[in-house]
Amino acid sequence: MATSSLLTLLPVGLIQLLAVISPGPSFLITARTAVAQSRLDGIKVALGLGAGTVIWSSAALFGLNAVFHAAPVLFMGMKVAGAAFLLYIAYKIFRHAAQPLNMGGGAGAAGNPFLKGFLTQITNPKVAVFFGSIILAVLPAEIPPWMTVALVAIFTFNEVCWYTVVALFFGSTPVRAFYLGAKVWIDRVTGLFLGALGLRVLWSAREAL
Repeated sequence: MATSSLLTLLPVGLIQLLAVISPGPSFLITARTAVAQSRLDGIKVALGLGAGTVIWSSAALFGLNAVFHAAPVLFMGMKVAGAAFLLYIAYKIFRHAAQPLNMGGGAGAAGNPFLKGFLTQITNPKVAVFFGSIILAVLPAEIPPWMTVALVAIFTFNEVCWYTVVALFFGSTPVRAFYLGAKVWIDRVTGLFLGALGLRVLWSAREAL
């Protein structure tokens, strides 16, 4: 039983890693933070994403999917909150695209990289769907407590490590120099893309009514 449980961790961890690598708002926000502010701030975003992963994966393994099925309004509310956050970030990026880069960073919740990463993850309905359905579908009906802890650790490790790599790459000097030279258009495209994602999530919440 222990051997089969250990073997289960490998494919589940790989599935989640592939989902993490796929481009989305987490990638865009991590990359832009690293290139516009610093590698350290990008890594802080990665840590925030990891903290959000701890919450989502723990909730899923302890019955999140059943809660969403019992109270669909909760899932719809989460989708609306996620869409609102994406639209807010998109608006901020697009609005300030033409402004010179403030290398000092921002203050408060909006300028806190860790909190930005955490809110991005915790309000992302795709993450909820992934942990609440796909992951649970490939797991056995009952898993031991140690395996639950191991899965949460693996999921968090994958999230933090991948987005740390993203932050380190996009925070490099050549990438920063390219960004500074094309900031207006890069920020506008990023803002439009995040805004489109937000509207798509909002539309999917509307269809659930």
